[in-house]
Amino acid sequence: MKIHEYQAKGLLKKFDVPVLFGKVVFSPDEAGKVAFEDFASKGINTIVVKAQVHAGGRGKGIIHNIETDKQIELFGKPLRGVNIVSGDNVPDKVYQIGMNMLGNKLVTIQTGAAGSVVRRMLLEEGVGIAKEFYAGIVLDRQSGRNVIMVSTEGGVEIEKVAEESPEKILKEQINPAIGLRPFQARSLAFGLGLNGEPFKKFLSFITNLYSAYEALDCSLLEINPLVLTEDGKIIALDAKMNFDDNALHRHPDYLELRDTFEESPLEVEASKYDLNYIKLDGNVGCMVNGAGLAMSTMDLIQLSGGNPANFLDVGGGANPDRIANAFRIMMSDPNVKAVLINIFGGIVRCDKVADGIVQALKTVQVNIPVIVRLDGTNAEEGAETLKKSGLEFKVAKNFEDAAKKVTEVVASVA
Repeated sequence: MKIHEYQAKGLLKKFDVPVLFGKVVFSPDEAGKVAFEDFASKGINTIVVKAQVHAGGRGKGIIHNIETDKQIELFGKPLRGVNIVSGDNVPDKVYQIGMNMLGNKLVTIQTGAAGSVVRRMLLEEGVGIAKEFYAGIVLDRQSGRNVIMVSTEGGVEIEKVAEESPEKILKEQINPAIGLRPFQARSLAFGLGLNGEPFKKFLSFITNLYSAYEALDCSLLEINPLVLTEDGKIIALDAKMNFDDNALHRHPDYLELRDTFEESPLEVEASKYDLNYIKLDGNVGCMVNGAGLAMSTMDLIQLSGGNPANFLDVGGGANPDRIANAFRIMMSDPNVKAVLINIFGGIVRCDKVADGIVQALKTVQVNIPVIVRLDGTNAEEGAETLKKSGLEFKVAKNFEDAAKKVTEVVASVA
């Protein structure tokens, strides 16, 4: 689960992670009022206006008119996702940015041409920056340990740094039994070239950041950039925070932070039925039991010349209602031209899955080809059930045959 920057910073403050003063606004009028009452009247003459969307690259992204798709220009230049406002009439300028940003879409390298509609903005005080760094914490699934990464290349996509200058990324793996040790924090600080007071402040920063990561059950916590200010402070200038979905039951309050406007409507619908669904750009709908098998299925479709339209794991409880909801969600995607059902009967029996498929298709209209591959417990009985159902299934002999069949069907439809 992802949350917005301002929400992440609100949580980080509880762990004494230093962030700048800021306020979130939802309308142009509110933006102008807050800029005057909470900033200008208190002597803050530089305000940074940030679009709040679940996408990176906001600083380089450009606001487009949601109806005409044309770039919006303001103050003689393209309006970006992050804007620094200073000088005269700052509240009025912030109001004008709100008028042109809110309700329109931000197009970045991560959103693609479709963009993401801006429904809220973060107003934040400006600060003089001496240096920019990167800091991030994520689970290294290969080692089974959390890893802290820092780099002197702040403000740059970490993927780009990893590709072009991997030696500039410093890492410390954290032993879950003993946590972050002081010598590891010092090693990271030395690696960033810090000394004196900034060195000490970084030790406190990274220690508190790791405490927040663990206590909040994050799957990702990224500060980019982490800045050293001109007066020697270490501050999280940006914050990206993702929660581990498997730990959400421990944090019911997180549901208030969810912004479903930032998620695919089909993914939101799938979550209502505990279906693991992720929409993709292809035309082959996939229904699989098990995340690993789902990934393998998508790979084999791709290798066979097809293009998967989704990741969909129905899990071990492939009952008729679950299968019906899965079909309904896949059918809501107009790009889907065929469906591949790939089931391995381990926890669930294939004949029961076949019964579920037949019953589900009596309640959901499916007017595209359906290819089914069953393997494992009672696979032969399941295949026989499908053949006798009177419904038009293509039953595949094996995994490779299933991918080949669905690819051929899609090609013939196109």
